[in-house]
Amino acid sequence: MAFAVLAAGPLSRPAAAGDAGLFSDQAEWAQSYDPDAHLAVRRSTIPVLSAETFAATQQAIERYRQIVSKGGWVHVPANRTLRLGVSGPAVVALRRRLAASDDLDPRVGISPVYDSFVQAAVKHFQARSGLVQTGVVNADTFRALNVPADQRLGQLEINLVRLKAYSGNLGERYVMANIPAAAVETVENGVVATHHVAGVGRIDRQSPVMMTKATEINFNPFWTVPSSIIRKDLIPKMQANPKYLTENKIRVFNKDGQEVQPQDINWNTLEATHYRYRQDPGANVDALGVVRINIPNPYGVYMHDTDERGIFGDDYRYISSGCIRVQDVRDYVAWLLKDNPGWDRAHIDEVIQSGQQVNVMLTPPVPVYWVYITAWATPGGPVEFRPDIYQRDGLGSVAAANMSSGVGAPAGLPAAGARSMPPQAAAPAAPPPDSGIGAPPHVLAPMTGGQYGQY
Repeated sequence: MAFAVLAAGPLSRPAAAGDAGLFSDQAEWAQSYDPDAHLAVRRSTIPVLSAETFAATQQAIERYRQIVSKGGWVHVPANRTLRLGVSGPAVVALRRRLAASDDLDPRVGISPVYDSFVQAAVKHFQARSGLVQTGVVNADTFRALNVPADQRLGQLEINLVRLKAYSGNLGERYVMANIPAAAVETVENGVVATHHVAGVGRIDRQSPVMMTKATEINFNPFWTVPSSIIRKDLIPKMQANPKYLTENKIRVFNKDGQEVQPQDINWNTLEATHYRYRQDPGANVDALGVVRINIPNPYGVYMHDTDERGIFGDDYRYISSGCIRVQDVRDYVAWLLKDNPGWDRAHIDEVIQSGQQVNVMLTPPVPVYWVYITAWATPGGPVEFRPDIYQRDGLGSVAAANMSSGVGAPAGLPAAGARSMPPQAAAPAAPPPDSGIGAPPHVLAPMTGGQYGQY
């Protein structure tokens, strides 16, 4: 068995004298080694929705059954942040925990010092848990570490069923958006072409599990605010800041299409719901950013750029009203438009720079799968886990792992208009008989005009 961490290299400077006060039991030397290249968790080119991932997940289940049969792993005390140079019993527990899940080679010992071996192992664990690789054990990392082994095993077993539901022919080219992972991958001829960090639906406004197709790209789109967001977000924001609409370049129109000034509306009543709100295009203020990808569906959701690109560096990216925000959206769109003559990356950049609204139909449409996979493994890669953000695994504390407290509404609350799904029913329904096993069903007619739904 190959372990994640076993490396050595040049020693760094001694810890500064002023650092000693930070930790009463800090090691004398803050060790830092240059880790070998093989320690990094590389992005797999094997799709999550593939026979290879299904088989590797079966193997992972057998490995985790062995771990559980031996008593699982120890609990790591979370009474303080652990980082390079710290020393104490908590570090010993951390070493034992990381060794039990194959993140740390047990041959490095159980020293109480948080050295570079432990730091590299923590980064490895963070990478396969969907966390930013800081090498520091903070609250989110503690939560993920302390999910019991039997619950991780249950997570793998539940997701094996979900993976099997996608074992058919998904198409030569398709898009997979994994909601719990807040990630998107494009797949071509059985190989992942591009990876994208994403932002997905909040707990109280969930992104739906569905199969559809990308049919159209909207460059420099207007965003029309849906009625649900007018009530939930827009009215409260205007009550708090009467200049909110103006600052965000959102115009107000009555039923006759005439523009209305925000100060002429009584924001302390529901009068505001009688108007239409449209945000002018532009990456700096437009909620859609510079690109919207139309994926017809009954939920009114889609994929798009965002004006808040800082979210992509966060561990917690469950922030939208159901739509999926895509990092490096221009690369994503360039891949979608690959079969449209003349639409290379240079032309895409030119159209966006122009600021003009341009709509392009995809020829042919590309299958899109929004899935709910919280655990999987790929051949030669680590076992991956993600938080059960919508509590569909039915495994209790797994849902809380990696999740920042106090964010969003109580888990399990369905999004407006979305179907309520029991914990074990997160796999998609069987496709229509005429669509082929695992193939996307017939899609709805494209949304047009101002039907820009949620965001």
